[in-house]
Amino acid sequence: MRQSGILLHISSLPGPEGIGSLGQSAYQFVDFLKASGMGIWQVLPVSPTGYGESPYQSFSTFAGNPLLIDLSALRQEGLLRDTDSYEEKDPQRIDYMALIAYKTGMLQRAYQQSKGALQAELADFRSGQAQWLDDYTLFYAIKMHFGGGSWMDWPDEAIRKRQPQALEKYRQILSEPMNYQVFVQYLFFKQWYRLKAYANERGIQLFGDMPIYVAMDSADCWANPDAFQLDVNRRPLLVAGVPPDYFSRDGQLWGNPLYNWKALRKTNYAWWIDRLRAMGKLFDLIRVDHFIGFANYYAVHHAAATARYGGWRPGPGRHFFRVVKRELPQLKIIAEDLGAVNERVRKLLRYCGYPGMHVLSFAFSGSRDNPHLPQNCKKNAVYYTGTHDNDTLRGWWQSLGPREKAQARAALGFTDDNMLNDAMIRTVLNSPAKRAMLPMQDVLNSDGRARMNTPGTLGGNWQWRMPRESMSTELAAWLRQLNIKYARENPHD
Repeated sequence: MRQSGILLHISSLPGPEGIGSLGQSAYQFVDFLKASGMGIWQVLPVSPTGYGESPYQSFSTFAGNPLLIDLSALRQEGLLRDTDSYEEKDPQRIDYMALIAYKTGMLQRAYQQSKGALQAELADFRSGQAQWLDDYTLFYAIKMHFGGGSWMDWPDEAIRKRQPQALEKYRQILSEPMNYQVFVQYLFFKQWYRLKAYANERGIQLFGDMPIYVAMDSADCWANPDAFQLDVNRRPLLVAGVPPDYFSRDGQLWGNPLYNWKALRKTNYAWWIDRLRAMGKLFDLIRVDHFIGFANYYAVHHAAATARYGGWRPGPGRHFFRVVKRELPQLKIIAEDLGAVNERVRKLLRYCGYPGMHVLSFAFSGSRDNPHLPQNCKKNAVYYTGTHDNDTLRGWWQSLGPREKAQARAALGFTDDNMLNDAMIRTVLNSPAKRAMLPMQDVLNSDGRARMNTPGTLGGNWQWRMPRESMSTELAAWLRQLNIKYARENPHD
């Protein structure tokens, strides 16, 4: 079945709370997708954001982002009695500093005002999520106890190294902030699964994004040091990145800890299997970011200033995915295979059989064998106009050189630049790819101010929110017409 969908992170939804949430606007977007004939809603990682508010630098790969919790639902359920509203300066930009202060304050009030009301539910939740929840709530409580700094800089070496007596000591003295974090996570997952059920009932699949790496400053790294390449003091030996390329002369120094694949293999990749199982419950489809790293990963010395002088090392390859397929046979994975794709990567992707990715805005380099050109698009793939890391189509077009523009016009069959978005969207939908995905910014013909992220930069990212009037019946009707024409209409009645 051919499908189409829209890429829009939950934070980008409109609404009154300073950030998109799991509330009314999310349900309206599901209805908009259904009316548009779409079958997929793709979101970015929904874990708590860390450094730079990036969803790809989270304090936990298992936890949910408290900022996405809908406060109006808490009021309706009697869990929050305060009606203080958020004073929004710009409805199309997220002011994270003001937002975090407001939302954290409201969630803490909800916790205090609802004490005793959810004891049984919270106990069940805590028991069912014990595999990760205790480590995360303890990690976050200690982190706040020591002023918010990285766990590697906590002044108590015993708790940095998770000595049993220290773990018990901090569980006792920080039991209240730990209970608060359990409450917050309960709220997130309750609202998430309610939204997921609503979407699935209407034939909409939730397509999630899972970064291959976790943040250094995360409960995952602190609680599972043997799974990562750390020294005896639990400091990184090598860190992740990508080498220099057309987009970056120094490469990209991500700084994430690298996996100790030999140690993980001895456990049959237990931590990874737990992680993928959790993602499989959250999402119907999972985009595994930087799939290349399972074939070979780029390692940079932890003290390096750039990624220029790193080196490639072999990843876990087929053995890892044999275990994944055996343990989680129903998992639907999409491989983000963009970047330095060599024959080792291509062989692993063929072995796994997972759909890869094509991005139309990457197609116009002048090379006929460019895999992103429409004529080179594979059936077992997901075809995008662009991704969250690229400029919007309008912004991209403005930065394109005359040679690339000429090639794009010839390949897509348009002469009027005002028809760019229409031509790109139609080309992706008309492609042989099983799934076609459109960033909402491109559907709305937004300019570069709506760009979600510029890789390698700090500040100004992850802030865009779409206008309140975006989910119009006229736009839905136009998209439905295209989905019918290109045989991608959602068959769900």
